[in-house]
Amino acid sequence: MSVVDLVMPKLGESIMEATILKWHKKPGDAVKQDETVLDIATDKVDSEVPSTAEGVIETILYNENDVVPIGAVIATIRVGANAAVSGNAAPAPAPAAYEEAKVVEEIPYQPAKMPAAGANGQSTGIKFYSPLVLNIAQQEGISMAELETIPGTGQEGRVSKKDILAYVAAKSGGRVAAPSPVVTTAPEVKVVPSTVPMPAPSEPASMPAPTIFTGNVEVIEMDRMRKLIAKHMVDSKHTSAHVTSFAECDVTNLVLWREKIKKDFEKREGEKITFTPLFIEAIVKCIKKYPMLSSSVDGDRIVIKKDLHIGMATALPTGNLIVPVIKNADQLNLVGLTKQVNHLANAARTNKLKPDDTNGGTFTLTNVGTFGSIMGTPIINQPQVAIMAVGAIKKRPMVIETPQGDSIAIRHMMYISLSYDHRIIDGALGSTFLNAVSKELEHFDVHRSI
Repeated sequence: MSVVDLVMPKLGESIMEATILKWHKKPGDAVKQDETVLDIATDKVDSEVPSTAEGVIETILYNENDVVPIGAVIATIRVGANAAVSGNAAPAPAPAAYEEAKVVEEIPYQPAKMPAAGANGQSTGIKFYSPLVLNIAQQEGISMAELETIPGTGQEGRVSKKDILAYVAAKSGGRVAAPSPVVTTAPEVKVVPSTVPMPAPSEPASMPAPTIFTGNVEVIEMDRMRKLIAKHMVDSKHTSAHVTSFAECDVTNLVLWREKIKKDFEKREGEKITFTPLFIEAIVKCIKKYPMLSSSVDGDRIVIKKDLHIGMATALPTGNLIVPVIKNADQLNLVGLTKQVNHLANAARTNKLKPDDTNGGTFTLTNVGTFGSIMGTPIINQPQVAIMAVGAIKKRPMVIETPQGDSIAIRHMMYISLSYDHRIIDGALGSTFLNAVSKELEHFDVHRSI
């Protein structure tokens, strides 16, 4: 008999931790290889963690809602001939922390006890708090001194998300007294009289009063993904100096060509062709001419990404947004781009994206015209330096210049916009790139074969 460690898997180059959403197994449960053991979430996508061996779950080392670093052991699996739990053998008991996590929502908040004493009788005074718990504490105005009074039901008495939310609820309901100041014994110090006046003690920071809403309102708690999106957007604004440029684009040739070939294309390839792969094709051609648009900032250095991975913002049924990435888009023809666009869009809408599907993007396209907007000012998807938005295609009367003279014709027009990081992309480069994409779409070959 042997024991195999189940570790938090690597979920992409930029992801360093993940949150445990749900355990599907408990200690003593049999598990097959590749069977789902738990669900996890990163700041980009939810995913499942399968078992790496067949056997019996022996221990579970983290609770639901714990934030776990990549590579950490999260559970152990007993494998071998004696791995199965026999009729006269009790299953491995669950750790106390795991059992408490299952009932924590049913336990009302109780005032905290004193911290456990160390070997010398003194309080250890050292506690670990996950980034999630610290973030909630900051948002709710809970100081570290107050945080230390909250009893934890997690591993080794750690404060979990459920613990701090229960405390917040109890505090807002007036069921928690103000935290008592911590009194420490210091050695006696002789004070020498001084004529220098001592500054008056500063007033303690007052806790923000809870917002009281009047009238006919409905308060909705943000879901986890919406909170992550909000943080990602605010962080992007704080990181990059955003500038947005606009261009008007005549896409008549492109619209007429797609209308002409879409039935034959679907019949031959088994895929519907949308405008998205056509836009991505034009973007990739122009990035080849202006590679700075596919870069990132590393301190005082500019890192140009020569592997072109194009992200496409996709709306989910919940109303949230996710950005799956087409890897090596410059190496795909139009058929390949179409299949990748359709596959990733369907996977996003059915919650079947893998963590790697949202990693590594070097430039992003968002179609604000899908919902009727004619233009938009998108926020850069960090650590990228640019994002393009395409608006709704509208028929408008336009002046057409010809050698025989000017005329007015009905054309399919579209606004495109580019938000870029002004730290490294100046207005000249941003506008030049944007107009290059516009010309690429305008000069689309209406006689192109599929």
